[in-house]
Amino acid sequence: MAAPRLSLDHVALPVDDADAARRFYGEVLGLTLVDALSGDDWEGCAWLMMIFADAEGRQLALCAYRGYRRRKERAPTDARHYALATATARELTTWMRRLRDAGVEFREEDHGSQRSVYFADPSGNILEITTPMAQRRTHRSRRAVEEVERWVGEKG
Repeated sequence: MAAPRLSLDHVALPVDDADAARRFYGEVLGLTLVDALSGDDWEGCAWLMMIFADAEGRQLALCAYRGYRRRKERAPTDARHYALATATARELTTWMRRLRDAGVEFREEDHGSQRSVYFADPSGNILEITTPMAQRRTHRSRRAVEEVERWVGEKG
C-alpha cells in the first residue's frame, strides 16, 4: 500500500521568554501573531503557545513554559517537533496503521479542530502527523494578543 501524501504543517520550538520571543518574531522578523493557546499542565509545566504565520500562512508555534530555563531543565519531550499534515482522518488512520506495522511507538492527541499522532524518528527527533492541515492565517488576532499579554503579565 502506498503511503498517503504529507505536507509540512508547522514547526514548534521552545522559547525561554515569551515576551522577548513575541517581540523578536513579531517585530524583528515581521511574522504575524495569529493565535495563542495556554494551559496549566504540559508534562507538569504551565504553558503558552504563540502561533505566528509567515506571508503565506505557514506556521511557527513558539512554546513557553512557566519556570522553564533551557540551560537548567529539559523542555517537555514534544516541545520541539516537526508537523506533517495529511488530508483526511482516514489517511491519519492509515498512517497510524503504517507506524504500528513498522514497530514505531506513537501517541494520539485530539486537539479539537485537529487530530494528531506524535512519534520519534530513529535519532529521537519528534514528528507529528496531523489532520486536517492547520488553517493558513495571516491576519493579526486580537484574542491571541490578549492571551499573550495575560501570560506575560502573570508572575510565578
